[in-house]
Amino acid sequence: MKLDDVPVPGGTLRIARFGDGPRLVIAIHGITASLMAWATAARALPDEWSLVAMDLRGRGHSAGLPGPYGLDRHADDVALVADHVGAGPGSVLTGHSMGAYVAALLAARRDFARVVLVDGGLPLPVPPGVDPDTVLEASLGPAIARLSRTFPSVRAYLDFFHEHPALRQAWNSDIEDYVRYDATGPEGAVRARAREEAVRVDGRWLLTEAARIGEALGRIDSPLSLIRAPRGLLDQPTGMLPDELAAQWTARLPGLADEVIEDCNHYTILFEDRCVRLVADRLTGPPE
Repeated sequence: MKLDDVPVPGGTLRIARFGDGPRLVIAIHGITASLMAWATAARALPDEWSLVAMDLRGRGHSAGLPGPYGLDRHADDVALVADHVGAGPGSVLTGHSMGAYVAALLAARRDFARVVLVDGGLPLPVPPGVDPDTVLEASLGPAIARLSRTFPSVRAYLDFFHEHPALRQAWNSDIEDYVRYDATGPEGAVRARAREEAVRVDGRWLLTEAARIGEALGRIDSPLSLIRAPRGLLDQPTGMLPDELAAQWTARLPGLADEVIEDCNHYTILFEDRCVRLVADRLTGPPE
């Protein structure tokens, strides 16, 4: 892993390049995650490929970058990363969870060899009259609560993640590296790097700008595919993007290829070897 810092408005954005291959994947992480979410997938790529991931504004080692936040701002930042690493139209763009929505916004204005949305990217319906903050708490409440907590040690932070219902049965060294990277602060006051303000702003954007996301999806000219996990953020049996929602969008966008990777949840789709091998294959294999 080779680290670098990319100039963006307000400071620099931390990026990492995994691998030495000339063909590039630009990868965007989820709402409370970091560039380390992509380390397992990067290792599974063929030798001629490398993967560039970034800590989005307000996360990881880019946590100190100021707002405004919002998915448009992230798309602008990722475009600067793509320019910095020389990603041309032969490169692949992918994103997981919130990162898939950022990828959709960027792909609507810039061509890639393909765009792969991993368990995200489809507009999430909010019932009329329901406060988006209520939906945000219902869906991301435990993750947001973690951001305001402190832990007595990095070990305690690891133990907290180890008990996460989506991770405890799949725990491995890659998940541990991901959690260690996210931990900051002195002994007695270890906390997550991600900023709660950034997460809340981005979450509201995601829930209130469904029309803009749908419009962006319709403007993507690059080959577009969706990879879904059948289980959700807490390993519940309904995934983040249920079959009914996916069916609506494959009907609306005939060029959208939809695939479910069985026996994965929203997180293990990027951490379990079997799931990740399939993701890597879809990133680098020939278009449908």
